[in-house]
Amino acid sequence: MKSGEIRTSFFKFFEEKDHQFVRSSPVVPNDDPTLLFTNAGMNQFKPIFLDQTIPENSRAVNSQKCIRVSGKHNDLEEVGVDTFHHTFFEMLGNWSFGDYYKKEAIQWAWELFTDVWGLDKDRLWATVYEDDDEAFNLWTEVTDISPSRVLRCGKKDNFWEMGETGPCGPCSEIHYYVGDEPENQKASGVNVSHEYWELWNLVFIQNNRKEDGTIEDLPAKHVDTGAGLERIVAVLQGKNSNYDTDLFLPIIKKIESISGKDYLDDPIPFRVIADHIRMLCFSIADGGLPSNDGRGYVIRRILRRAARFGRTIGLTDPFLFDLVQTVGEIMGETFSEVLKIQPHIEKVIQAEETSFNQTLDRGINHFDKMIDTLDGKEISGSDAFKLYDTYGFPLDLTQLMARERELTVDEKGFNVAMAEQKKKAKEAGKFKVGTTTTEWVIVSEGKDSDFLGYESLESESKIRRYVIQDDQILVVLDQTPFYAESGGQVGDIGTISGDGIDLKVLDVKKENNSFIHICTGAIDKTGTATCQVDGPRRQSTMNNHTAAHLFYKAIKTILGDHVNQAGSFVHPDYFRFDITHFEKITSDQIREIELKVNEQILLNTKLDVTIKSYDDAKTSGAEALFGEKYGDLVRVVRVGDYSLELCGGTHVKRTGDIGSFKITEESSLSSGVRRIVAVTGQKAVEEMQSNASVLQALQQILTIPRSGIKERVSGLIKEKKKLEKQLKQKSVNKSLDIDLMDDSVIVEGFQLIVKKISLNSLDELKELGDQLFNKISKGIGVLFMVGKEKPSAVVVVSKDLNKTGIIAGALANEIGGFMGGGGGGKPHLATAGGKNNDDIDSAMEQTMTYLTKILKG
Repeated sequence: MKSGEIRTSFFKFFEEKDHQFVRSSPVVPNDDPTLLFTNAGMNQFKPIFLDQTIPENSRAVNSQKCIRVSGKHNDLEEVGVDTFHHTFFEMLGNWSFGDYYKKEAIQWAWELFTDVWGLDKDRLWATVYEDDDEAFNLWTEVTDISPSRVLRCGKKDNFWEMGETGPCGPCSEIHYYVGDEPENQKASGVNVSHEYWELWNLVFIQNNRKEDGTIEDLPAKHVDTGAGLERIVAVLQGKNSNYDTDLFLPIIKKIESISGKDYLDDPIPFRVIADHIRMLCFSIADGGLPSNDGRGYVIRRILRRAARFGRTIGLTDPFLFDLVQTVGEIMGETFSEVLKIQPHIEKVIQAEETSFNQTLDRGINHFDKMIDTLDGKEISGSDAFKLYDTYGFPLDLTQLMARERELTVDEKGFNVAMAEQKKKAKEAGKFKVGTTTTEWVIVSEGKDSDFLGYESLESESKIRRYVIQDDQILVVLDQTPFYAESGGQVGDIGTISGDGIDLKVLDVKKENNSFIHICTGAIDKTGTATCQVDGPRRQSTMNNHTAAHLFYKAIKTILGDHVNQAGSFVHPDYFRFDITHFEKITSDQIREIELKVNEQILLNTKLDVTIKSYDDAKTSGAEALFGEKYGDLVRVVRVGDYSLELCGGTHVKRTGDIGSFKITEESSLSSGVRRIVAVTGQKAVEEMQSNASVLQALQQILTIPRSGIKERVSGLIKEKKKLEKQLKQKSVNKSLDIDLMDDSVIVEGFQLIVKKISLNSLDELKELGDQLFNKISKGIGVLFMVGKEKPSAVVVVSKDLNKTGIIAGALANEIGGFMGGGGGGKPHLATAGGKNNDDIDSAMEQTMTYLTKILKG
């Protein structure tokens, strides 16, 4: 069976047993601040296990995209070295939410493995928790497994817990012997030998771990199972390695084609790259981007790790982006997002590869030099941090290179250096579980948060519960006209009033399916209350949200289909829209976008809002945001024949309600992502009036017609630059009146100049450096300058010394370090910068000693 057929047969088996298919949630979880990446199939069902939501269906089946690269599930160092660990994998799972329990879970797992997929029963083993007599007995009662193949194991292997507190329970694992000697199988090999593969974990969630460590029974019992698709495919395809299956081999064949090397000659780099490119494709497809913080830094680490492994098989130019299409061909039928935004994924990876390649060679050279002078078998934390900070080497890449030389790295020292340079508390806090619990005052029972706000801005509502926290009151209602912040749209504000209730609503947040109204004021009684949304503010928000839809269609039309939404924020005063695009959007393109959007506003088209199944909506061509999680039923917003999107936000009745549209900002957010800010309605009119006032003022100052302003201002700027250049040249000439060679010394026949110069700018210093380079026939010169805030230096190296490996850029980096900074540049001329002007004199002394040593060497 091919991998796609195996996946489909899993779904079909459980759908025939009344399970509802649930799409995989994104690997970049937008609704769970405790996770960097989705790392298990249960993540999207966590609110059900925590009794925060009621499931739509009591039985579910899916294949969840998972990424595991950190925390207790970090197997990064094993990836590629063994044949079954991965950073990205699929977790097949079936679920029961208070429905069937152990008997059916065990019986169906055995039925699928042995009757449907035909696995050899004499190679299968089952483990249960040591105290779970029920599961132990069921294995021999409802299956025909040999009783000797059912083993009791301890808490480490067979008791699952969500966290230190919360839902937990025993589990039963199914293992498969993949060795070549089935007649010599032993129970002692299970959970110990790599010849016994864990294929499926059946978790029976029946307990709750309390704060004091004791456990109690849950009112409802659940089943949560997870089976790694990659391992199952390997077993069913008769392979001893996941990498030899059709999930990986096409990628490996592509790497062979690009590199000209044979996989079997050196398999580890091929496996690592094949694994990492899958992780990169899916994390970027679901909205992740390489960066220096949080999950973005994890993506950057994995990409750089893959690029470095490429070097070991001769791939020195960017190549990872060439593998994206192959991943799409393998996975695209099930996960269409990889195909849909393939150009975006390729461009992000290529840009990141190109950037890293520029520093990788220099970093490897620095690493080699560092090893040559190493005293002992451990690389210091400060050296490892320098590789990270200067050359972009993630710690695990340095550790990998160190292991290849049989060395270790001082990880604690690295972490200390990292903490000193950059306080990450804010970012790290985003991914921690909250420690406080909210003690709600329950006022009335029943369903809550029925949203009325699409049709009405006011309602008579009952308070379901409330809590007073510091100076705020949090309120949940049975029904509400207030929109809760989601999908990039801000929450509504307004009032909640009644007998003994006088509340000002400052914001509304969504927690699972409940709308939390964040208020100030007083609540003495808890009867029925009148809710009133701030109408003008909501109207402005709706104007901006509908305009955002029109804008998205317009920008895709003008810039191309590679454009995808990478984020948005809809506020009453403006909307902000991030798109995937690798070039600055020109003023002509902005003008075209504004024209198209305003054309749609003038048409005054009526919006058509319908509820459809997700599949029907996608078939009809509706745009879905990548990385967004959608239910089975979705809200579809259509603007005539122009725009069709899935959206749960609030919108105008007709496009004419928007009034007008104007883009106010266009900027770069990160590599491959542009940010646009725009306004509508009255704000757009104010923006246009402001622009007109500026033009009128310029016209009066310059005393020329409006049509001549651009040419006149350009002329003035050119004239200003010319005068600045003349002034700069005078300053440089004045400095040259001092013979720069006066203070030179001769070291081993080479000229060495280290001097402090008084100049006005770094540009002047560079220009003086050019002059110095022309004067030095054979040697090194360094000119220091006191800046307005920080010191600078220019370093020049004669070309004959360049040929011996003495490079100005490397010298500048060291010299910058003497001033608490860094530096870099070209082989013959580079610049360095520091942090404190007071460091210059000391830096000059260190520079003289450092360069003298180099020249003597």
